[in-house]
This record gives sequence, C-alpha cells and structure tokens, in this order.
Amino acid sequence: MRSSACEVGKGEWRVPVERCGQRVRVHPSGPVVGEVVLPGSKSLTNRYLTCAALADGTSLLSGASFADDAAVMATALRTLGASTHERPEQRVLEVAGCHGHLPADEADLNVGHAGTAMRFLTALVCLGYGRFRLDGSARMRERPIGGLVDALRTLGAGIEYENREGYPPLTVFARGLAGGEIIFRQPPSSQFVSALLMVAPYARQDVLIGIDGPLVSEPYVELTLQVMRSMGVEVLDWEGCRFVVPAFQRYRPGRYTIEPDASAATYFWAAAAVTGGRVRVLGLTRASLQGDVGFVDVLARMGCTVEEDGVALAVAGPRERLRGIVADLNDMPDTVQTLAVVALFADGPTEIHNVANLRIKETDRLAALASELTRLGARVDRREDGLTIHPPERLRPAEIQTYEDHRMAMSFAIAGLATDGIVICGAECVSKSFPTFFEVLGDLTAPRE
Repeated sequence: MRSSACEVGKGEWRVPVERCGQRVRVHPSGPVVGEVVLPGSKSLTNRYLTCAALADGTSLLSGASFADDAAVMATALRTLGASTHERPEQRVLEVAGCHGHLPADEADLNVGHAGTAMRFLTALVCLGYGRFRLDGSARMRERPIGGLVDALRTLGAGIEYENREGYPPLTVFARGLAGGEIIFRQPPSSQFVSALLMVAPYARQDVLIGIDGPLVSEPYVELTLQVMRSMGVEVLDWEGCRFVVPAFQRYRPGRYTIEPDASAATYFWAAAAVTGGRVRVLGLTRASLQGDVGFVDVLARMGCTVEEDGVALAVAGPRERLRGIVADLNDMPDTVQTLAVVALFADGPTEIHNVANLRIKETDRLAALASELTRLGARVDRREDGLTIHPPERLRPAEIQTYEDHRMAMSFAIAGLATDGIVICGAECVSKSFPTFFEVLGDLTAPRE
C-alpha cells in the first residue's frame, strides 16, 4: 500500500487491489479462478434481528452479517432494551428477546444510511409504549416513508413528521398496534410490507395486508415470510397480493443459520463473466432463500455457464464475448449495478427495465450509473424505469464516483479486472454491507505461486 499520490495511469500501483486513502485501484487480472466464502446476508440478518428481538427467549444467529447495516440495527435494538451480544470471531449474534414488549419508553434512533433499519424500526417501535424519534443521513431524509407511516397509522400508531411530510425524521407516539386492514397501492419499497408483516403478530387483532398493483422486489417479501415461518409464526398468503397475520402468535427463540449474502455473490460471479474465469461461491445454491441467486441465470443468458453441486454455485465466463440482453430486474434490483458493469463487456446493447424504484435507494442509482458508465466510454439511454447500455469498443481509464453507495463501489471494481486504469473513489462505503470486499477480491485475484 502506498501513501503517495495514486493517480490513474501513473504506474504506482503494484498489487491486484491496492488502496490509497479512500481510493482503490483494481488491476486487470486475467481470468479470475477460485472460490469465495462470503459474509452473511444483511437482508436475512436484519429480519432475524427484528423477529428475535420480539421473541420469548434468546436466539443465536449463526453466520450473521457484521456490516454497518446490521450493526445499526443491533445498536438500535439495544437502545430499545433488547439485549444483543456480538461474537464476530464466531460470526454469531446473540439476541435476548423482550417477549413482544419493548422495555424502553423513549429513544432517539439515528440509522445513518440504513434504509432497512429505518423501515423496520419505524414499525417495531409502534409495538412499544412511549415516544421514539427516528432520523438518518441527509440522503435518508430524501427517501420516502409515507406509505409505511400511513399504514401504521391505520393500525393505531401515532406518528408525526418533523419536517417534510412523508419523509424522515419522524416521531412515533407508541401505544401498541390495534390491528386491522391495510391496502398498499403500489408501494415504492417491499420493505414497507416486510416491516408490517414482522410486527403484525403482536397486534391486538389480526392484520390483513392487501397489495393493489405491482409489488417491487417481491422475493424480499417471500424472504420475510420464510424468516417468520422458521421462527414459528404463520402467515396466510394469497399469491403475494393478500396476507393475513393472525394475532396472538409469538416468535420462537432458537438457533438460526443465515446464508451468505447473495447480492455480494453477484460481484464475484460477474468477475468470472468479464474475465473468462470461473468463480465458485460456497454456501449458496438455487434453493437459497434469497432471490438474487437468480443473477446466475441472467449471466447464463449472456453466454456464461452455471454449475451447481449442492453446496455452491459457480459461474464460468464464455470463451467468446458476452451477449447483450434485455433484462427485467424488478425482482432483484440490487443486481442492476452488477449487470450494468458486465454489460460494458458485451457484444451489443443491454437493456435493463422495470427498476424505477432504484431512484430512491442510497442514491439515485439510475442517474449514478448513467454518469459513471458514460465516464468509461459507454453510451447510456436513460428511461424512467431503467437504462440501455451501449458498450464502447474500448473502455477509458477513469476515477469512478460512488455517491456513498456501496453497490456502486463493488460493481465498478469488477470493471477494473478487465480494463486498466479504474480507480474507485470513496471506497470506504462498502462497509455498509461488505467491509472486507476489497480484501476478498484481492485474495481471489492475487497471482498463485
């Protein structure tokens, strides 16, 4: 690692992945071949944390994520009086449930950039009795939460906005949830539905949740239902558009195993795709609870080979150039940035559509992608619900801006494996979901003796 100026094209960099302050340069590697063990899914970790905090006893979450998003959630739960004990060396989180009754009667919770925590905690504190304020980063104050707040008000919660209607910060005047019926009309985030589902068993009456119109990121709702059922709570589900959660159910404490993060796996499968290598991700199969394992089928359409052996999923890149495709990624929006980078190496344009909700993520991801792909020499057609990426004949060296978005940093790092002169600025943002990303990438791409 060098502390001197690390400028593109100057030749100061010597290892496959090298840091200089908060900038990282990724060198071309040749075919990437190997296997990786990834951290636990932050999506599963935060769902298990929420349910375990309400359970009647102590739960052990094995294989848990210890990234920033999970740490924010665990810290907030401790503030609310639910004891959590972290054992990172064993990858275990211990959660002492509060039997459905939050001990704290007031709290000021700041979730930073953690959108999942903001939505889940807003619903969770409504089960308590007292005054709870929730806030976050400047970007969090631009991310809508009005649909969730309206639903919680319907169930009996008292919630006030501090500044702009429909956006954090907000204050919850909690008195438990009465239960009842909610209709979501095209919710902009599946997390609104997941947040309500997880607290619904503790309402005083049954909760019925109806979905009027398309539900974005639907596999994440199924993920929530799988977690709830594994912990002993049943939900009646009519084809994903109507859910009934009977009252007086309780989460069962126990030991629960969390899968590796499938969203994180997409970067390593992409590394194989763009370099003509082969990468095997341990602990994930097509039977995974996480919808993002479906990204291997997207890569297969582009010419990759997918291999499964019951304990891992591997992707091998094609010998010839990748093919451009048309992809509806509404079910797995966290893979959009990965596919957009892979598209730079395809023979022909790639169209990504039905992902308008990316505009309200950590950044406006469609705008950020258009800007950084163009910086590398691509032509990008932007639409309200997606992008079409026309790959250049040759990528240009560039310093990539991440907009404090972890997925921008990780996806564009993959471009550096197949073209020279790619520097990721603001690389520290990967701590949100995968703090050791660049170390794992470096180990995978390091020359073998």
